[in-house]
Amino acid sequence: MPRSKRSKVVSLTKTDKRPGRENNERLYGKIRESIDEHQIVFVFSVDNMRNTHLKEVRTDFSDSRIFFGKTKVMAKALGTSASDEYRLNLSSLSKHLTGNVGLLITSRPAEEVLTYFESFSKQDYARMNAVSPITFIVPAGVVYSSGGSLQQEEDVPMAHSLETTVRGLGMPTRLVNGKVHLDQEFVVCKEGKKLDSKQATLLKIFGIPTAEFVIRPSAYWTSATMQVTAVGAMEE
Repeated sequence: MPRSKRSKVVSLTKTDKRPGRENNERLYGKIRESIDEHQIVFVFSVDNMRNTHLKEVRTDFSDSRIFFGKTKVMAKALGTSASDEYRLNLSSLSKHLTGNVGLLITSRPAEEVLTYFESFSKQDYARMNAVSPITFIVPAGVVYSSGGSLQQEEDVPMAHSLETTVRGLGMPTRLVNGKVHLDQEFVVCKEGKKLDSKQATLLKIFGIPTAEFVIRPSAYWTSATMQVTAVGAMEE
């Protein structure tokens, strides 16, 4: 006999837990475990997040723990008030968990960590919607690999195979005697304006990094004093 096509009832009691809830519980537990193992908790933000550079930071702090996740979950792990804080005054640190931030939990001296953050920065290419810190203009004539950011004697003409690529990105180029050519200067981007995807791609093609990966600590708590220090300010 043919199989029945009638809908079958599925009991919801047999479904698994939601993955999001499990991840939140795992993050909550790992943060508290790390607080037990270490002495200092930092709250920090990142400008121009890049996984490659963050991986380098994680390697440099292989003896510590770095956490990213929902700020509400991280705040709950620290405690949001005196009645539920995991350690004395940790709820004061959770007040700094706003925006796109993370936690560094470490046993290294606070001054060592702050010195590291101050010195660590990486140049990278901007992405779409980033605000350009520069105005970049490619001069008329033969288009060079750096788009005119280097002296011609230090540069080489752009590969002719890229002509269709940059033309597709909005540059009115043409091939003249096998070289990429512009009849008039072309403004790639203007300072203070958001980049679209084409502008960001052109800056990368010309080798112009305008983004900087920077870590900015906002505050930290130490088990030695049970106090929170706002970076650049007096102890709370």
